[in-house]
Amino acid sequence: MATKKKTFSASSGGNTSLAPWLGIAAIIVLIDQITKVTINKLFVFGESRPVTSFFNLVLAHNKGAAFSFLAAESGWQRYLFTGIALAAVVFIIYLLKRHAGQKLFCWALALILGGAIGNVIDRTIYGHVIDFLDFYVGNWHWPAFNVADMAITGGAALFVFDELRRVGK
Repeated sequence: MATKKKTFSASSGGNTSLAPWLGIAAIIVLIDQITKVTINKLFVFGESRPVTSFFNLVLAHNKGAAFSFLAAESGWQRYLFTGIALAAVVFIIYLLKRHAGQKLFCWALALILGGAIGNVIDRTIYGHVIDFLDFYVGNWHWPAFNVADMAITGGAALFVFDELRRVGK
């Protein structure tokens, strides 16, 4: 029995299924939400528990964006950041469909997608993002963050690496 040889266009890079990338994003959302619910149940707002000499678990609420940008505003920023994230989700899904076979690029997008959805869930349910990872040196603390933030940052780093790798070819 003869089988057809599959051919792929250079632009698709091979597999055009969204499923693996949406699966990665779903795993990020699941881990993000489980960790946030756990911290929210075990801690009271502002409570901090030392883990190491440079790391605490803390329950913090961020009404703004990265580094608490616009956190002190009256509440309109919740809708702005939710809208931006939802637009990003739609655009990322479009990019994933269009470039589903470009593995590193799609890994980056899937991580960003999962992180964006995780933080949108928080903004929708609580009106703020739950942060709980607090790294510090001496008295200087990095702004608290969460699993979604790590996924977004990791995805952005992979995206930059993928672009630099492509430019270098």
